[in-house]
Amino acid sequence: MTRISGVNLPHNKKLIISLTHIYGIGSILAKNILNKANIDHNKLTSELLDNEIIQIRKIIEKHYIVEGDLRRSKSINIKRLIDLGCYRGLRHKKNLPVRGQRTHSNAKTKRKQKHI
Repeated sequence: MTRISGVNLPHNKKLIISLTHIYGIGSILAKNILNKANIDHNKLTSELLDNEIIQIRKIIEKHYIVEGDLRRSKSINIKRLIDLGCYRGLRHKKNLPVRGQRTHSNAKTKRKQKHI
């Protein structure tokens, strides 16, 4: 079982796809990580050697913010906007679209009241 950044990667998928299961790593970042580590993109996760796994872990820890740290920093940024009381913060607080999207005909699910 391959575990990187606290995430168990699926064994039966290509490495470039399985790296995208880590929060904060998309397909482009996965490709960059594999290029830095000099690992074949089409290799399956189950075919990885121990030294390759360690190499991928080191690259991710050194160059990228992923998983819990990324989620934490994202939520802190949103809380900061809400505390400032700026327009974006108010939109986050009211659970409305933040980046200028129209709400007259779209964003029905974003505008609905949350039922608890």
